[in-house]
Amino acid sequence: MEMSDKYKSIASPSRGLYKDNGSKFLAFAFPVSSVEQAMEHIQSLKTEYFDARHHCYAYRIGHTGEVWRANDDGEPSSSAGKPILNQILSAGLSDILIVVVRYFGGIKLGIPGLIRAYKTSSAEAIQTALLVEKTACQEMQIEFDYTDMNEVMKILKNFNLAPSSQQFNLKCSLKVDVPLSQVQKLEEAFSLNYNLLSLSIRKT
Repeated sequence: MEMSDKYKSIASPSRGLYKDNGSKFLAFAFPVSSVEQAMEHIQSLKTEYFDARHHCYAYRIGHTGEVWRANDDGEPSSSAGKPILNQILSAGLSDILIVVVRYFGGIKLGIPGLIRAYKTSSAEAIQTALLVEKTACQEMQIEFDYTDMNEVMKILKNFNLAPSSQQFNLKCSLKVDVPLSQVQKLEEAFSLNYNLLSLSIRKT
């Protein structure tokens, strides 16, 4: 079975808003590719909205969503972070962070009210976002003799791949981002070319 390398994310930041009994829930969605990026956005919002009661969030990263976290930031357990994360999962998105900033209106909403608020504001942030399809890739480093350059570049061209960096001397090296579904096929294409005896490939 061929590995899927396609997944959905958002193209740019978007927002959502929900109000209930004086409380305001400001939802901010961001495209992110690492936990570090997500934490930078969270800290930035905490600085900008320093007077808010809560800054709850959830993120999901990687083409299979293998990296994720949900945080209630002081709200009752599973009343904030989990509803946010569930909206991300329902939309089938990854490489995304949603932060919901809450201003307390003086009236407690109860657990069902909180879940509804965080769910609805997050859903609106997703609905207003431009969705994009992304391709998960594996970076590969290819080393070969200068005399083999034409053969190497020909194979890459056949796969519609362009090097992200390259160094050409007597011994050449280049890096290329290969869609996951093409990694094995590319390795086979190189191994079947017996003129490339000096070639070596490693995943980085």
